Amino acid sequence: MVTVDQLALEPEYAVEKIMERPVRLPELHRRHEYFQIKNGVERLAGALLLIPAAPVILACWLAVRMTSRGPGFFKQTRVGLGGQLFDVYKLRTMRQDAEADGPQWSVKGDSRITRVGRIFRNLHLDELPQLINVVKGEMVLVGPRPERPEFVGILSEEIPGYRRRLWVKPGITGLAQINLPPDCGLRCVERKQILDLHHIDTANAWLDTRMVMVTALRLCCISNERLVRTLGLDRKDLLKDCPALAPNQKPTKLTDLLEQRKYRNEWAIDPPHAARATPHLPK
Repeated sequence: MVTVDQLALEPEYAVEKIMERPVRLPELHRRHEYFQIKNGVERLAGALLLIPAAPVILACWLAVRMTSRGPGFFKQTRVGLGGQLFDVYKLRTMRQDAEADGPQWSVKGDSRITRVGRIFRNLHLDELPQLINVVKGEMVLVGPRPERPEFVGILSEEIPGYRRRLWVKPGITGLAQINLPPDCGLRCVERKQILDLHHIDTANAWLDTRMVMVTALRLCCISNERLVRTLGLDRKDLLKDCPALAPNQKPTKLTDLLEQRKYRNEWAIDPPHAARATPHLPK
């Protein structure tokens, strides 16, 4: 685990760049103080929210158990603050054998999602058990979404600055989550990375409160886009230089990312169809 105090001892961390703006250690320390307060406040808030959420979680658990085979809850290892591993809790929304072919992201209309699971995902009810993670101090209400360790290693190599997300605790909701759809590939993660780092760089109590409000009101079936615009949280302007995503993307498997990286490495050594110098022959 890397702490801010450890960062201060290492010269390479003396000046970092977030959103192309230099961030020096004094500023990093100031934000560290805010996040320390935020962690304590949101841990208490998570405990209070878990009380009214408990009956809803129980009802959803029963619905999962009655409509599909397998457990009602779903536990998965994720990467948290400073690279620490922890188990995240969710209501199961997919078939029990959803990842028989290995780890992969899901996309809209994913055939692995059950009918009840689709409803839970649309209302974000499947995330409610993560209040337990908040109470345990492993997560907060607002922060970057925690990723699986199988993907973090590759994403850290493919996306510059990806590990900066590990400077703070992961959250149930965040700026990237309310502005963009779930991850389905590398380009999606790059876009979310921009918003995650923007939140880390500009985090404050009012910003975090508005994101909690959007997430809570979505449970009442209020349009997410309308809420985001009304509360001034639409930050897609930060993505104007990002390439457009291909429509109807299929779920990206871990093996797909490994294959893409292998191809790029081979291409860098011996590019296909590259123009080769021809020897000059005397006439």
